[in-house]
Amino acid sequence: MPAISKIRPNLWCDGQAEAAANFYVSIFKNAKILSVDDIAAGPAEGNKTVSFELDGLQFTAFDAGPHFQFTPAVSFEIACDSQAEIDYFWEKLGQGGETRQCGWLQDQFGISWQITPAELPRLMEKNGQAVMEAYLAMTKVDIARLRAAAEQG
Repeated sequence: MPAISKIRPNLWCDGQAEAAANFYVSIFKNAKILSVDDIAAGPAEGNKTVSFELDGLQFTAFDAGPHFQFTPAVSFEIACDSQAEIDYFWEKLGQGGETRQCGWLQDQFGISWQITPAELPRLMEKNGQAVMEAYLAMTKVDIARLRAAAEQG
């Protein structure tokens, strides 16, 4: 059984904690809802706290009102092993959201994700200038274009 991380991201939601958790769990193959609990007291009383797991990382989403919003200053990176995996996460997480440069997107709940190739550091070592130029010109990442850039003289 894998060890539970001491670090657990908490997602401040405005009435959508359960919907967000269900959305993420539906996308990641190794994912599950761990618990859904009512907040029994305090300013968020009557709302929900949802614990869920995505690929071994536990999250907590809680309904706490509109006081704080997500920004791209914090994002979750998904290191993908293939173009098919990039395409899958790009399509699924991007539904109802916004796409950005270099494989970044903001999903329908406002969470930012970086959908990147796992081999990007190796490609950057080969020819950082050309790979970075190609990368900066992309929204959804195209691994073949990055590989071609890495091979440039």
